[in-house]
Amino acid sequence: MTKLTVIGGGKMGEALVGGLIGAAWALPDEIVVVEPVPARREELANQHEGLGVEEVAGPLADVLIAVKPNHCEAVCASISMLEPRRVLSIAAGVTTASLEGWLPAGTRVIRAMPNTPALVGAGMAALAGGVHADSDDMGWASEILASVGEVVVLSETAMDAVTGVSGSGPAYLFLLAEALVDAAVSVGLDPVTADTLVRQTLFGSARLLAESGEDAAQLRANVTSPGGTTAAGLAVFEAAGLRGIVDDVVAAATRRSKELGSN
Repeated sequence: MTKLTVIGGGKMGEALVGGLIGAAWALPDEIVVVEPVPARREELANQHEGLGVEEVAGPLADVLIAVKPNHCEAVCASISMLEPRRVLSIAAGVTTASLEGWLPAGTRVIRAMPNTPALVGAGMAALAGGVHADSDDMGWASEILASVGEVVVLSETAMDAVTGVSGSGPAYLFLLAEALVDAAVSVGLDPVTADTLVRQTLFGSARLLAESGEDAAQLRANVTSPGGTTAAGLAVFEAAGLRGIVDDVVAAATRRSKELGSN
């Protein structure tokens, strides 16, 4: 019996499938991934033994939509005749109202915003329920996203901001990592050593932030001795207006999420 149909076999869809199987939420043969690209179907079948992989959706009850936002309406049209019971969408910016309008009346809809660290089981996702979604539906959606990380349930009015912070946030940190590696090379380190130093520094810092119980401001202060090397570096950030830049970055991503939802 199919427990979940996943529409879209991209990296995020596969991460969730792997997380669900790894967490024993479902057996491989209880999940069906619908993926139009033949090569990708073959790849998914080879990587997850027993997983159902199909070109088009068959009979279904619960659905996870894991496609690009501009494909959402077409996907909803294609599955509407199959009358899904409930639908969880991870398409950025696509509102529950839009999904409900594209799906049969009364379909229980939940919108989620995960992020790519889900690929290594360290994701962060926010959920918001539509008009017909009840507590059982929210619990179901939470279980799916919790298989690859942490989950919070919020009002849908907060989802665009979530997209701007945690949805897009990994890319901001990856850009910082790129810049740190380049800077390390510019002060004399070889590229391999620079890459190693930056990867472990970011990993260790993130773990310290997650596990220490101290907030970011305090952890920053702990590293910063008056007149020391860290203070000299941070002074450049402050002079360049880093905080204002970050405000603008998050605002731009949040604004774009709203634009995607209004299309």
